[in-house]
Amino acid sequence: MRTMISGVSWKLFLLTFFLLDLGSSQDFGQARFICTSVPANMDMCAATMQNSGPAEDLKTTVLQLRETVLQQKETIMNQKETIRELTAKLSRCESQSITDPGETRTGSRRKETGKNTMGDVSRTPADTLNQLSQTLQSLKQRLENLEQFSRNNNSAQANNLKDLLQNKIEDLEKQVLSRVNSMEESKPGQKNETEQRVKVDSTLTSLHHRISDLEKGQKENRPADKFQLTFLLRTNYMYAKVKKSLPEMYSFTVCMWIKSSASPGLGTPFSYAVPGQANELVLIEWGDNPMEILINDKVAKLPFVVKDGKWHHICITWTTRDGVWEAFQDGVLRGNGENLAPYHPIKPQGVLVLGQEQDTLGGGFDATQAFVGELANFNIWDRKLSSGEIYNLATCNSKALVGNVISWAESNVDVYGGATKWTFEACRQIN
Repeated sequence: MRTMISGVSWKLFLLTFFLLDLGSSQDFGQARFICTSVPANMDMCAATMQNSGPAEDLKTTVLQLRETVLQQKETIMNQKETIRELTAKLSRCESQSITDPGETRTGSRRKETGKNTMGDVSRTPADTLNQLSQTLQSLKQRLENLEQFSRNNNSAQANNLKDLLQNKIEDLEKQVLSRVNSMEESKPGQKNETEQRVKVDSTLTSLHHRISDLEKGQKENRPADKFQLTFLLRTNYMYAKVKKSLPEMYSFTVCMWIKSSASPGLGTPFSYAVPGQANELVLIEWGDNPMEILINDKVAKLPFVVKDGKWHHICITWTTRDGVWEAFQDGVLRGNGENLAPYHPIKPQGVLVLGQEQDTLGGGFDATQAFVGELANFNIWDRKLSSGEIYNLATCNSKALVGNVISWAESNVDVYGGATKWTFEACRQIN
C-alpha cells in the first residue's frame, strides 16, 4: 500500500512540474498549479494529452491578442504624422505673443475662432458688395489699359480690338451689377447665401478668363518681365507658383512691387516651404497685425504701410550672421533689426508660392491668409543689395538689377484658381 501511494505522489509531482514549465514557456505572466488525479496504472504522457485542452485555448487567445496589438500599432504609426502636424499647428496657435518691432518670436500666426479656413472667408452682404465694387473697378481698369493699347496701335487689328473692348465693358457692367442687385435683395439670414456667393465668384472668374483671352494678343507683344499678377478674391485656391526653387542661401534680398487695399490684412504675398518646415521664408500681413517676415518660423515685424490702394516698392534684406535684416519701402530704409534666425541658412529644394501661405509643402492654404491685391517684379538675390541698388529698383533706373536667384519672367510663373496675368510696366502705370 505504501509503495502504491509513493508511486501516485511521484506522478503528481512530475505532472505539476510539467504544467508549471508549460505555463512559463507561454509567457502567461504568473504560474498556476493545476492538480489532477491520475490513476496509478495510467501513462503520464496520455494523462498530459487529455488535459492539454485549456493550454491550447490559452495559446490561441494569446496569439489573437498579439495580432490585435500589432494591428493597433500599425494604426498608430499611420496616424503619427497627422498627430505631429496638428500638434505643431496647435503650438503655433497657443504661443502667439505681442513683441516690439525688431524682436523675434515663434508661431506668431494665430487662427481666429470661427474662421472658415477651408474655403472662401465668410462675408456679410455688405462686405461682398464692397468687394464686388472693387472687383468691377479692377476689371474696368484692365479693359481700359487694353483700350489704351489699342489707341497706341494704328493697325486694323487694334481698331477692331477697341470696338470689342467697348462691348466687353458694357457687358461686364451689366453682369456684375446684376449680381450686385441680387446680393442687395438677399436677406442676411437666407439659407442660400453661400450658394449665391459661389455663383457670384463663379461669374467673376468667368469674366477674368474672358479678359485674359482679350489680353492674349497684348501678351504676345510684351516683354517677358512686363506683367503683374492679380488676386481679386480671398480664397484658398487662387495662387501662383514659381517654377524654380531656391538654393541654400546665407543671405538674400527679396523685392517686389505691391498694391492692395485689403482689410483686415493684405494676406501673404509669398511663402517658401521646405520639407519639415512650412515657414522657411514667408512674408505675411494677417488680421490686424503689422506685416511680418518669417525665417525658419522666427518672426520680425516690418514697418511697411502699403494698404492704401497704391503701388509701393518693398525690399527686405537679411544675412545669417547675427540675423541682421533691413526693410525698404519706395527706395527708403524704413527699419532694421537683428537676431532673426541667426546662423540658419535658407534651405534648398522647397516650393515658392505667390498669394498663399503654406501649412504643408506646396499646399494647406488658408483663405484667411490669402493675398488680395496685385503683385509684380518679384525678384530674389542671394546677397544683400546696397541701398543704392534698391533705390535704382524703386525708381526704375536703367541700372536696376534683376534677381540672380529668382528673376521676374512670365515663363517662370504658373497661375491657378483664377489668378491672372496682365501687362504692367513699373513707374509708368503706378498710382
